[in-house]
Amino acid sequence: MLILPTPANRLEPYRLNGEPLVARAPRVALTRTAFAAAHVVSDPLRERNPWETRPAVDWDATLGFRTQLWDQGLGLAEAMDTAQRGMGVDWPTALELIQRTMIAAKVHPMLPRVACGAGTDHQPLSALTDAPTILAAYEHQAEAIEAAGGQLILMASRAFPAIGAGPEIYRSVYRRLIDGATEPVILHWLGDMFDPALKGYWGSEDVEQASDFVLSLIAENPAKVDGIKISLLDQAHEEAFRARLPSGVRLYTGDDFNYAPLIAGDGSHHSHALLGIFAAIAPAAAQALEALALGDRATYDSLLAPTVPLSREIFRAPTRFYKAGIAFLAWLNGHQSHFIMPAGFQSSRDIVHYAEVFRLADQARLLSRPDLAKARMKLLLALHGI
Repeated sequence: MLILPTPANRLEPYRLNGEPLVARAPRVALTRTAFAAAHVVSDPLRERNPWETRPAVDWDATLGFRTQLWDQGLGLAEAMDTAQRGMGVDWPTALELIQRTMIAAKVHPMLPRVACGAGTDHQPLSALTDAPTILAAYEHQAEAIEAAGGQLILMASRAFPAIGAGPEIYRSVYRRLIDGATEPVILHWLGDMFDPALKGYWGSEDVEQASDFVLSLIAENPAKVDGIKISLLDQAHEEAFRARLPSGVRLYTGDDFNYAPLIAGDGSHHSHALLGIFAAIAPAAAQALEALALGDRATYDSLLAPTVPLSREIFRAPTRFYKAGIAFLAWLNGHQSHFIMPAGFQSSRDIVHYAEVFRLADQARLLSRPDLAKARMKLLLALHGI
């Protein structure tokens, strides 16, 4: 029995009741491509001045977390916003992460797919003042990622909105990046709920105008676009957008509120997945995708439905702080020995939030080691005077 705080500012008893899912490899080939975006595990013993210097990374725990995702048949979206890019993790750390991950992926028995985020964050915004400087920054990171053997995800860059870029600047930069990539790329449309500095991406605050533009960009060379990840938390928009994509170009949902119906599809179209929440709900996600591949929609729904309230809590506004919930669950489940994040990011959420994540994870059968999770929750509660 635990005494947990509630949103009503009360303390209430809670008894764990979920029967944990057992992580395992899929028994059949999946019919959806699924990338889990993973976080970075700090090494708190080596961390110095966490708000002002490069993070110290526990590489064993960080790579171990990725390995257990691969063991369950999931791909990996590496060095993305879930890994605190631009929010505690800099480009040199991200590059080392990519290089280490690619080495590990190449020897993993599942031969997992790994796609890696290329952005412009090694340069200050003050140095990115026009299309040529933004392009050069992207190319610097893209070349390093391809040298490591990773597929490119062209991350949304804060540089475009910072200079008030119109569609012509986006087209000049993205055209060169798409056409020049070794393998087909994944585009990345991250809404301002995930990063306020990305408001007005693709040159317009009107979502339909932005959609028309990026669809025209893809249509110019669809053979070099693997797909596009959309994180706008708008199911209707995503469904309409994916129906307009050229044949063979995937829609990777980044909608952490509505992923279950989007991945299942509407009978004509479906989304694939590139989701931060999949790192937190891996056993449920992987086994649900297996059920979908077997044509067992009932099991798919029964596995994913309880994860949706959990995801909505982890990604609640301010959405950009969701990384804390991902790391919190990794700690509860024994994937890391502590709950410390780069730049002290764990402080971005409050104890009531963590208590609710704990309840919902239990109800979704995602506390894999209940006794450990209970003991660690008690430690966090004690830290908060409960």
